[in-house]
Amino acid sequence: MDSTLACLAAWMPRQRWYAAKGRPPSLRLVSWWDLPATEEDRGARIRTFLVADEGSLPAVLYQLPVVSRATETVDAAPDDIIGSPEPGTTFIDGPRDPAYTRALYELVTVGGRGEGPQTIARGRPGRRAPRSAAPRATVMSGEQSNTSLIYRAEGMPVICKVYRQLHAGLNPDIELPTALAEAGSVHVPRAVGWVEGTWPDLATAQGTVTGSLASAQEFLPGVEDAWRVALHAAARGEDFRGPARALGAATAEVHVSLAELFPTRQTAAEDREATASSWRRRLTIAIAEVPEIAERREAIESVYARAADAPWPDQQRIHGDYHLGQVIHVPGRGWVLLDFEGEPLRPMNERTRADLALRDVAGMLRSFDYVAGSIRLDDPERSPQAAGDWARAAREGFLEGYAMASGADLDAEGAVLAALELDKAVYEAIYEARNRPTWVTIPLRAITRLVERPAPVA
Repeated sequence: MDSTLACLAAWMPRQRWYAAKGRPPSLRLVSWWDLPATEEDRGARIRTFLVADEGSLPAVLYQLPVVSRATETVDAAPDDIIGSPEPGTTFIDGPRDPAYTRALYELVTVGGRGEGPQTIARGRPGRRAPRSAAPRATVMSGEQSNTSLIYRAEGMPVICKVYRQLHAGLNPDIELPTALAEAGSVHVPRAVGWVEGTWPDLATAQGTVTGSLASAQEFLPGVEDAWRVALHAAARGEDFRGPARALGAATAEVHVSLAELFPTRQTAAEDREATASSWRRRLTIAIAEVPEIAERREAIESVYARAADAPWPDQQRIHGDYHLGQVIHVPGRGWVLLDFEGEPLRPMNERTRADLALRDVAGMLRSFDYVAGSIRLDDPERSPQAAGDWARAAREGFLEGYAMASGADLDAEGAVLAALELDKAVYEAIYEARNRPTWVTIPLRAITRLVERPAPVA
C-alpha cells in the first residue's frame, strides 16, 4: 500500500482540486470502496480510495476514484494516467476511464452499492432518474473543487459531480436543489440522484460518519452562465437592467421557496455578534495585507456599526456562494441557479446553517461590480463613467426584481445589506492581493464607494 500512496501523492499536486498548493501531500489511507465492473469492462478494477492529507490542519479527506488495468491494455492519454504503483499495473484517474464512468452512472440512476473496510457507498436514484444504459461521459473542464462528468443521454443529459473533498453530512448541493425541484421550482435543474457514503470518522478515530460522495442532475447544454451574458452586454454597452431584474426575481423566488421548505428562525443576539466578529476579523486581516484599506478603517467600521444597530431579517437556508457564475440563462425557462454547495472549503455544518438571504443578494451585487471592473481592466481607454453606469443600472434592476418577488423591504434592511456587501469587498481585496494583484483595484474602488454611499442601490 505504500507504493499506492506514493503514486497518489506524486499525482495529486498537479490536480486543480488539490487544495494545498505548493507542498506535497502527506497521505494516510483511511479506506476504500469498490464498484463491480460491467461485462464490457472485465479486467478493470474500480476502486475509490479515501485518503487523508495530514499536512493540512485539520486533515483533509480526499476521494480518489481509480481504475486499475494491466499496463499492456491501457489506452489512455498521458495526463489521465496516475502512475504504476506495481510493475505491470497502471492507475488511471477514474473520471477519465469508461469503466468508472459507466459504473457511477448506474449507481446514481439505478442504485446499488460499493463496499470496502468500514466503508459503504449507496446509490440514491431520484424519481426522475433516467433508466437508459450509461452513455459516453466527458469531464467538464475548468472546475477547481470537484470533478464533473457530462453524460449526453437521449431524453435528459446528466451532469454528475464527484466531490473530491469529503465532509460528514448531506451536501447542500444535493439537499437544496432536490427539495426545490421536487417542489416544482423552474429555477433549478431536475434532480437525478446521488451517492451517499459511510466511512471511518477522522475526528475521533472511532466509528463512522455519513456524507455525500457524488450528485447528479439534469444537464442543460448550449447555455451561457450569467457572468458571460453580463460581460458581453457590458462590453457592448447594452443596458442590463431588464435581465438583472428578472435575475433578482428568480433569486427571490428561490429564497421564498427555501424559507417554505426548510426551517427559519429569528436572528438572535449571538447571530449578530458572530457576524460582526467575522467582519472585524476579516477587516484586520485585510489591513495587514492590503495597507491601502487602513485609511478607510474608521469609515468601514461606521458601516458595520450602523448595521449592528439596525433590524435584521430572519435566518434561513440560502445558496451560500452566490454570484453570476452560479447562474445560467435557459431559453424559454429563464434564469436557473446552480452549485448550492456553498463555499467548498468550509465545514459542512457551517454550509448547512441558516443564514441571511441578504448574503446572497450582496454576493450578486458584488458580481455586477466585478463585470464593470473587469471591463475597465481589459480596456483602460473605456470610460469609467460608462462602466459605472452599467453596473449601477444592473444593481438597481436586480434589487427591484428581488424586492418585487420577495416582498422584502430593502430600505429597512439596507444597513445590513450594505455591511454584507462591504464585508464581501474586503474579502475580495484579500483574495486579489494574494492571487491576482492587478485586480485588487476592483474591490478597493468598491470599498471607497460603499463607505461614501453605503445605501444598497448605487
